[in-house]
Amino acid sequence: MTDMNATAPTRVDFWFDPSCPWAWMTSRWIDEVAALRDLDVHWHIMSLAVLNEDRDDLSDHYREFLPRARRYARLVAAVTEVEGEQAVKPLYDALGTRIHPGGSTDADTVMREALAEAGLAAELIAHADTEEYEPQLRASHAEGIGRVGQDVGTPVIAVEGTAFFGPVISPAPKGEQAAKLWDGVVAVAAYDGFFELKRSRTRGPQFD
Repeated sequence: MTDMNATAPTRVDFWFDPSCPWAWMTSRWIDEVAALRDLDVHWHIMSLAVLNEDRDDLSDHYREFLPRARRYARLVAAVTEVEGEQAVKPLYDALGTRIHPGGSTDADTVMREALAEAGLAAELIAHADTEEYEPQLRASHAEGIGRVGQDVGTPVIAVEGTAFFGPVISPAPKGEQAAKLWDGVVAVAAYDGFFELKRSRTRGPQFD
């Protein structure tokens, strides 16, 4: 007999760029919340390279970073199409661990090691340097950013269809503090007339 009082898990869609440290921090928080709340999380690729491709006010340092970011995003898009959605989170975890707390900027090594850790074929790395899955990457990016507008970045989160940018957090809270932040963010985002709550960052990403 089906339990008529049972409630379905809360659907969460999370758009990320593997290179973004702030998306990484938020993803660690979502992992913590998922252990405390009944969530059904779906992971989607978006791209800082695509987001910024028409801008002419970027610093030289950021311009140098974007080709590497595009390669990571293309790899995730390819894995999504070839291996399915279930392969995305293990790959993101493996990439992000090396890129962010690991601090590696050697993209080839990062991708080779991440594919191996995620149990994926080494040959998939070739897709990082082709446009074969560029349409799928751009479609996924457009779906995420289209829900919140072009003047934000990554991550984008949708909770039962209500989308917002962020939250931008450092460090990622643990335990009940993580759950309380989740409840508050979801409550605020659920109000249709709510658009922005912001203060200047006073610290960078704290990965530990």
